[in-house]
Amino acid sequence: MRPFKIGYTGDYLDETGAIGVGDIALDLYEGSPFISYDFLRDQSPTPGDAGYWDRLYSLEIEPHHVAGANAIVIFRPWVKASAFAEGADDLVVIGRAGVGVDKIDLDACTAADVAVFNAPDALTHSTASSAFVLILALAKRLTEQEKLARTGRWDLQPVTMGADLPGKTLGIVGLGATGRELARLIQPWGMRIIAYSPRADPAAAEALGVTLVPTLEAVFAGSDFVSLHNRLEPATRNLIGEKHLRLMKPEAYFVNVARGEIVDQVALARALRERWFAGAGLDVFEHEPLPLDDPLLGLDNVIVTPHWLPATRDAARLITTTVSKGMLRASRGLVPENVVNPAVLDRPGFQAKLARYRENEA
Repeated sequence: MRPFKIGYTGDYLDETGAIGVGDIALDLYEGSPFISYDFLRDQSPTPGDAGYWDRLYSLEIEPHHVAGANAIVIFRPWVKASAFAEGADDLVVIGRAGVGVDKIDLDACTAADVAVFNAPDALTHSTASSAFVLILALAKRLTEQEKLARTGRWDLQPVTMGADLPGKTLGIVGLGATGRELARLIQPWGMRIIAYSPRADPAAAEALGVTLVPTLEAVFAGSDFVSLHNRLEPATRNLIGEKHLRLMKPEAYFVNVARGEIVDQVALARALRERWFAGAGLDVFEHEPLPLDDPLLGLDNVIVTPHWLPATRDAARLITTTVSKGMLRASRGLVPENVVNPAVLDRPGFQAKLARYRENEA
């Protein structure tokens, strides 16, 4: 048997060195004695290091991490070209514990003969239902209602009335997996659903009761709720700006559970401060963690959550199960499912790395 060493990024751990995010499906490696795993502990929090959480989303994989592993599981850190500065002779695969791979330099991974795979379906329901929660909370003015009860301001009931969803229009930007799941969840609520998604299948959209519109502007102008579900790519960075936000109805709401960098956050903060529209629900931000002095945090018409709303225990188990199964395949010399840089698969260097572990398949 040939040993297969997996390094999990250190942000899985808490200050005591224990796993801090629940069940990450390590039990799936039982029965595969050639697999060993550990954590990249120089990336984990230590007691008394309050600044760790400010650095959390800027952590990076470094050459010494690459040198010490046959596989790496990525939670939050970046994988830049600099990670391969000293080569990647032993690294076969990188598993992204999630869907987005915008923090991984896929071209650099391919050049280093490293396959990258993700868990594309594990967060679909959790992300879509998070958007739905924000839509409902905004419609019912939930946070304002709670504040009235906590501060004894029952006299403000008449001016703190929410809205119902039937008859309203939901506009979805990006009719991929999470966009389609949101449409499915919304169907029983009597909403009209429109979407802007240039790559969407018209027949699939029609089957979901979704009307495709030709422009982003049509979504923003015609919706009572706009929800982002598109990927972060070079073409979508800062895709949503002032001109779109100014099109929204005064009573409309904006929801983002996709990526903060898709939106011009300065324009968004201004729009909310000046009340171009009613409010927003945001789980993602241009810079994370969101600085405590960020203008968004001073506004009373915004619900903010820390890029964690879809991170349920159920979703975490689904994600890490997918990742562990991918690692099991690689450890036996098989290509994992959901490879996101498929050009690597035909490279002789990658094939040679993978072939080293075929003896474990027996």
